[in-house]
Amino acid sequence: MTGGEILVLNAGSSSIKFAVFDAGLTEIHRGLAAGIGGASFLEVDGKRTETPFIDHKAALSAVLDALSELGLTPKRLRAAAHRVVHGGRHLSTPVRLTPENIAEIAQCTPLAPLHNPHNLAAIEALSAAAPDLPQFASFDTAFHSTNPEVATRYAIPKMMETRGIRRYGFHGLSYASLVRRLPEVSDAPLPSRLLAFHLGNGASLCAIKNGRSVATTMGYSPLDGLTMGTRSGGIDANAVLRLVEENGLERTKAILNHESGLLGLSGGKSDMRNLMLDHSADSDFAVEHFCYWSLRHAGSLIAAMEGLDAIAFTGGIGENAVGVRARILRGLEWMGVRMDPDANHRNGPQLNAKTSKVGVWVIGAEEERMIARDALHLMGDLG
Repeated sequence: MTGGEILVLNAGSSSIKFAVFDAGLTEIHRGLAAGIGGASFLEVDGKRTETPFIDHKAALSAVLDALSELGLTPKRLRAAAHRVVHGGRHLSTPVRLTPENIAEIAQCTPLAPLHNPHNLAAIEALSAAAPDLPQFASFDTAFHSTNPEVATRYAIPKMMETRGIRRYGFHGLSYASLVRRLPEVSDAPLPSRLLAFHLGNGASLCAIKNGRSVATTMGYSPLDGLTMGTRSGGIDANAVLRLVEENGLERTKAILNHESGLLGLSGGKSDMRNLMLDHSADSDFAVEHFCYWSLRHAGSLIAAMEGLDAIAFTGGIGENAVGVRARILRGLEWMGVRMDPDANHRNGPQLNAKTSKVGVWVIGAEEERMIARDALHLMGDLG
């Protein structure tokens, strides 16, 4: 490996998260430019400064200035690597960014209108600020490109399917990282049939057979599947059509994406930590709804793999919510799962009792490191 740091960027609708890794994939800086267009601030290595950002370009400029003050000028950086939510059908592996694949990302915007435009904004802003800096992209949909067509095809006329209306799946970078990390943590080969829970404000499950995704709960968009922080999860299409008839398209989008899920069920709380501290009837019901539908979908994904060898939890809830993990694992005892309560209270990493027929693990999410690894691999620095 040669010297030089990798800057990883994850641009959202009102924030840019960033991390810097050295050539050995050790994280050396982490931060966030948040509140873009509103009450904004910059946080670098835990130190927060209130500062205005009118747009993503201004936020990225502030991030680069802060890194320059730490001695990491754009000229010193080896490369920049981006999380891009949607790669469509064609961008199914990490790429070095070129005008052609940037155009392809732009063409995927109708598939991820809340995400891809912000990913592109960061790419374009960095190109303007540091035109000679190589840029790479890793795609959140890519890990699920191995799903069989029977899993990705909706039962709609083919003319619609060819317009991109199909199941894609998301959280792919988290699952790819988990597949890499689990053998390191367990000191054992990757289990053949692994049920992975990425549980956070956004939540999904993935059936991973021999290291490859064969089924997942999110579909055409990140709205489908489990109950989430503010997203409804699965809902009948005719119910969506009725909501559109009664509220209009834009209002319905807001309801399903930003006002539903745990927030809607509890009457105002979307954070699992707050819900589990508040033992009101509505909060308890919201938590049970989350766990119940996690278990309903788990059964479906176990069937897709025709069995189960191991379970892994990741994400903010998956790594920290002791009670949620316990409820889900109790619900899977019919598969021979046996939890060690003390290990669960310690947050693992191994949660299964010695009598368990299924291994159970907690694996920390390392999406940014996975993105940096992808870039180093494309540069020929990793095998």
